[in-house]
Amino acid sequence: MLKKPTDKTHLPSRHVTEGPARAPHRSYFYAMGLGDEEIHQPWVGVATCWNEAAPCNIALNRQAQSVKLGVKQGGGTPREFTTITVTDGIAMGHEGMRSSLASREAIADTVELTMRGHCYDAIVGLAGCDKSLPGMMMAMVRLNTPSVFIYGGSILPGRAPAGADIPAEYADRDLTVQDMFEAVGNHQAGNLSDAALDVLERVACPSAGACGGQFTANTMACVSEAIGLALPNSAGAPAPYESRDQYSIASGVAVMNLIERNIRARDIVTRKSLENAARVVACTGGSTNAGLHLPAIAHEAGIEFTLDDVCEIFRDTPYFVDLKPGGQYVAKDLYEAGGVPIVMKELRKAGLIHEDCMTATGKAMGEVIDETKGEADGRVIYPVETPLSKTGGVVGLKGNLAPDGAIVKVAGMETQHQMFTGPARVFECEEDAFQAVQDRAYEEGEVIVIRNEGPAGGPGMREMLATTAALSGQGMGKKVALITDGRFSGATRGFCVGHVGPEAAHCGPIALVENGDMITLDAIKGEIRIDVSDDVMAERKANWKGPRKTIYASGALWKYAQLVGRAKFGACTHPGAADEEHIYMDL
Repeated sequence: MLKKPTDKTHLPSRHVTEGPARAPHRSYFYAMGLGDEEIHQPWVGVATCWNEAAPCNIALNRQAQSVKLGVKQGGGTPREFTTITVTDGIAMGHEGMRSSLASREAIADTVELTMRGHCYDAIVGLAGCDKSLPGMMMAMVRLNTPSVFIYGGSILPGRAPAGADIPAEYADRDLTVQDMFEAVGNHQAGNLSDAALDVLERVACPSAGACGGQFTANTMACVSEAIGLALPNSAGAPAPYESRDQYSIASGVAVMNLIERNIRARDIVTRKSLENAARVVACTGGSTNAGLHLPAIAHEAGIEFTLDDVCEIFRDTPYFVDLKPGGQYVAKDLYEAGGVPIVMKELRKAGLIHEDCMTATGKAMGEVIDETKGEADGRVIYPVETPLSKTGGVVGLKGNLAPDGAIVKVAGMETQHQMFTGPARVFECEEDAFQAVQDRAYEEGEVIVIRNEGPAGGPGMREMLATTAALSGQGMGKKVALITDGRFSGATRGFCVGHVGPEAAHCGPIALVENGDMITLDAIKGEIRIDVSDDVMAERKANWKGPRKTIYASGALWKYAQLVGRAKFGACTHPGAADEEHIYMDL
């Protein structure tokens, strides 16, 4: 903890606080009530994604105040600022979802610009929804400042009131927003009344916080701890818990320790720590979106860590944490079972953790695990020796239909359902596919193909939760498969293959599939192939008419489509640290 006056010779904030030439700048600071001591201390950006769009982010404002208390305790001057976030649960199933992945880049860019423009020395970043977590971590690594990440916390599980007139499958159990998306399919199938749907939608989400299952937000929250940017167990406590404020204060103190020791984000985010993070995604049955976000975070550090690398780790990591959507429990249950530290303790027993990675505590990961009390409870967290399955809950696929690879979540799927062969039924966009599902205009045994939904072609690489949840609600989740160059929500279940690359807009093989083509998906062998000869595929490619024209000819989504790279490398929009010629902290 800093107690003596700070030598700011090597800190960015010297550019706005030190010397006679900065008198105009200091006049602004005095205008905000800052005193001499505060002006000449290290300056810490406290970045939040607070907004009133959804419960995921509504508690971040309160938590930011606690972070600021911690920064002050550590001898720093906190400066709070906000950035955007797009909440997937609200954006899902319509044009709004095109903004989701693009918002990850906007978050990273706006945090970067705010930090650069005001010359902050370090950052504590708070985020609560799917893209805001990786976006905030990407900014930290891009800037390479001392950095601590803190999750806003998960939502509490919902429960229908006793005696409610609802089907038995929804009674006397935890409910999440996943149940609501699947309830739509049940309602369309005539298995759920208007009145029952009304009851469920009022109780499924009872508090502030991000979606409760091991969907994308909680997956990336676990990543923040495993990669070392967040304090141990800080990802676990649900948003309404008062203990979140204590984690926030501790995060503010921790970043001051990192400044004093000059420990920066890229000292923490290394190839080894990325591998640790991928292990935790796999063993918890995390979201397939981690296959997009981990390469993107790596890109900011100048590390090539692609979808192939992520899937290789997934392949030999046991799945032993029983979380929704494939399992039974939610984030609150994982927290009460000891959280990510216990998960990593189990991984270490199997020799699957790099212990020498630095963390935001200033200690190595091995030391953090040494200090972890408790053991696997055998209910939420199984012992690594007796996992739910011997391979990870997320699997990579590769073959002539996806030369760049693809990804599927198999957590909770029986082995016999991890292989599928059937004729293609092709749709040019998600809306067409969703309408067909509503109209039952598909057949059991088919492979539904949704294309033109990739990062550039969408634009925006939308998630297909509305369609997949409707299929599950109709009882067809195990009777059809679905592939797309778009993405899936972490709440998706069933044989749903995303990130098929190259995408249709780049004339990947998925652009050339025709109705009736036989497609084979094998999550056991890691294969995705189309039973069409190379000659026929070459002929189709020669006759390809080019990418589907979209309605986005200007604005943010047009810019995104022009810049975005391949999903295999994280769908990033700039060259990354490998081409960087400066470090922000050293300017």
